Amino acid sequence: MKVALAQFSPVPGDVKGNVARMTAFAADAARAGARAVLFPEMSDTGYAPSHFAAKAAAWDGAPFVALQDAARRHRLAVFAGLSEKDGTRIYNSLAAIGPDGTLLARYRKTHLFPLEPNSEPRHFTAGDALALFPFEGMTWGLGICYDLRFPEWSRALMLRGAEALVNVAAWPVARAAHWEIFACARAAENQTWFLGVNQVGVVEGIPQAGRSCVVNPRGEIVALASPDREELILAEISFEAVRDVRTALPVRASRRPGLYAELVRPDAEAKD
Repeated sequence: MKVALAQFSPVPGDVKGNVARMTAFAADAARAGARAVLFPEMSDTGYAPSHFAAKAAAWDGAPFVALQDAARRHRLAVFAGLSEKDGTRIYNSLAAIGPDGTLLARYRKTHLFPLEPNSEPRHFTAGDALALFPFEGMTWGLGICYDLRFPEWSRALMLRGAEALVNVAAWPVARAAHWEIFACARAAENQTWFLGVNQVGVVEGIPQAGRSCVVNPRGEIVALASPDREELILAEISFEAVRDVRTALPVRASRRPGLYAELVRPDAEAKD
């Protein structure tokens, strides 16, 4: 199947305008033959702390409804980072919407970035569950930005059946090298596809790194966006590629779960 990654620069606080840009990208992706289009972290509000509380919407709010309509109109899946308000809580969330407009999965960011000036624990409630779902013959797992630094995140998804890992991000230029290193590592170590879509531009003084990418199950980048331009990149992915890599090098058969459980005991971590 063909996938599209929409690398763009959401305008902080301009939810209506940002969603209009997303629906336009969805139309472009459909014309290019894509079966799914991916958008960066918090594409509705922009990754701008000054707008999180005021602009976040309930799950049935205007951004989600508009993206459902776009998915149905263009008959493709839409994966979008959104700001979610649930009562008094705000979540950094990711919606996976099917071509018929149904919600395939919702993921709330579990690892919150702890450093200023965008210390996420000051703004968000952390999610407490992984998200997997079937689509187009593969099992997909979801993640958001900082999750990428935690190999436990991707390994847990792979062990539950994931064959494609999605990460939507607002990853900064200051750590741009880490983005590609982790993207390739997560794909290679789990023998999965990795689809990472990032923002570009400068958001409240912080330059974003771009370099949205698709990495194959061998850990090789097969599609890579620029570091500084808005663009739609395309790639072909398949379950067969995952099967072939896992057959040729059956890494999972060499795992030693009992040993790892011993290494990660809570009392062992406390001694480090």
